[in-house]
Amino acid sequence: MLKKLFGLDKKESKKEVEMPEADGKDVLHSPADGEVVALSEVPDPTFAEKMMGDGVAIKPSGGTIVSPVHGEIMQLFPTKHAVGIKTVNGIEILLHIGIETVNMQGEGFKAFVKEGDKVAVGEKLIEFDPALVNEKAESTITPVIITNGDAVASIDKEEGKEVTAGETVIMTITSK
Repeated sequence: MLKKLFGLDKKESKKEVEMPEADGKDVLHSPADGEVVALSEVPDPTFAEKMMGDGVAIKPSGGTIVSPVHGEIMQLFPTKHAVGIKTVNGIEILLHIGIETVNMQGEGFKAFVKEGDKVAVGEKLIEFDPALVNEKAESTITPVIITNGDAVASIDKEEGKEVTAGETVIMTITSK
């Protein structure tokens, strides 16, 4: 009776995210407020020289990272500094928050998703403390990388402009 009175008998309901149909084209929105820049501006050769894949980077002005696409969380790093998302068209995207942030061991990071979750554009994925990242890591710059470039026919990038999380388009990817 007390459970019913206080609503404790209700099961936790997972919200359903309606996924669009695969059409061979993925439009990526900015995962953060800030400025979109070329990968060459990332102070880490692994990203700047596209060793992990092609993409862009965001210089975030805040500490919230949202989903740039409709997709599924394929990987959430234990340190919560990076997340992998697979789009409905099979494109794999890595969001890597900051440079040398893995060394923070998750300090200052909070995840709102887990592996297997379906996410929509603009849905909050991770919050981080920009001041702590600036203090303990090299940079807050956040690469947005396409890790399975062999599945990509073309990438159109929007660089050098101010962006709004979940709203501004930063890349359009056409699948092979």
